[in-house]
Amino acid sequence: MKKLMLWMIAFATWPGSALQAQNVTGNWQGTLEAGPQKLRIVVKISLEDDKLKATLYSIDQQAPGMPASTVTKDGSTIKIAIGGLGSYEGKLSGDGNAILGTWTQGAAMPLNLVRATPATAWTIPEPPPPPVRMAANADPAFEVATIKPSDPARPGKLFTVRGQDVLTVNTTLNDLITVAYGVHARQITGGPSWLDSDKYDVTGRPDVPGQPSVAQIKIMLQKLVADRFQLKFHREKKELSVYAIGVAKSGVKISKSQADPNGLPSLFFGGAGPGGGMSFNVRNATLAEVANTLQGIVLDRPMVDQTGLAEKYDFTLKFTPDAGQMAGFGLGGPSPAPAADNPDAPPDLFAAFQQQLGLKIETTKAPVDVLVIDKVEKPSAN
Repeated sequence: MKKLMLWMIAFATWPGSALQAQNVTGNWQGTLEAGPQKLRIVVKISLEDDKLKATLYSIDQQAPGMPASTVTKDGSTIKIAIGGLGSYEGKLSGDGNAILGTWTQGAAMPLNLVRATPATAWTIPEPPPPPVRMAANADPAFEVATIKPSDPARPGKLFTVRGQDVLTVNTTLNDLITVAYGVHARQITGGPSWLDSDKYDVTGRPDVPGQPSVAQIKIMLQKLVADRFQLKFHREKKELSVYAIGVAKSGVKISKSQADPNGLPSLFFGGAGPGGGMSFNVRNATLAEVANTLQGIVLDRPMVDQTGLAEKYDFTLKFTPDAGQMAGFGLGGPSPAPAADNPDAPPDLFAAFQQQLGLKIETTKAPVDVLVIDKVEKPSAN
């Protein structure tokens, strides 16, 4: 009994800061200087089933919390990965009240965090309410749509939905057609050269309330290009070389999405981290939607989904694009070193698909629809 009492006394008099240094759970906050922007960041770390979990909030951007894919603590080193979006690495201070580190998202930026107290904690915004969906049987058009030339100095391209509005940035008419009809640029023939050179920013508001589905976005874009660009075409069948997605011998390695099955998919590209390359971040998307995105931005020929899998998935694919694939991002600047020349770089797209997703990409020939342009004009005034 005497020995037990001595141990209890020793534990009770152990310095509180030393105990706290071993505990990284709680809310941490700091300001990230991203160019001219100063963004307040909150990282909420918890312990669940003996595993560290974390969620990152960029509270000045009113963005929903981003759950970490991995959180590790090795001595005083804390590492947090947010899917393919970015990563954080820092050192825990001796008193356990600060983490001095770096946020990496393409470039590395200092981000020092301090442990928040009830008196100092920044308010985390409430998550936005789920959007009201457009009626499934609606046949929408854009009630109001503006089309204006893009800023030639702005890199990249974007398709997105904000609320119920559909927005595009740096998109050619070819881009609009490929999304509207789910085709590759090679499946569009007969048009003038400006279809693939003149870039536009488009903002459209539907004439039906609610957030549109992917199918309804395509319907509105089809009506837009017919009305504002006077697009007319006919279809022909043609056998083309295509990329086909199939299931590899190892079996599928991706997880079914737990998001709202009626929600819109999210598919975007970012940096893959210190090793270079790209990350393809997929949330709540079918493999057919994955194929459409890759053929529209990365690949030099149509891509078809032949897996027979209809579910929606979440995954992050890290790969090193070649020079030809890089051009599709519209980013400008030098291409990344090939994967073979950089031992730390992710593999090429084809190897990454098999290693990371349990899927394979094969080259084959298949009959596909080709859209032959009969008439087209530059967009009418807003």
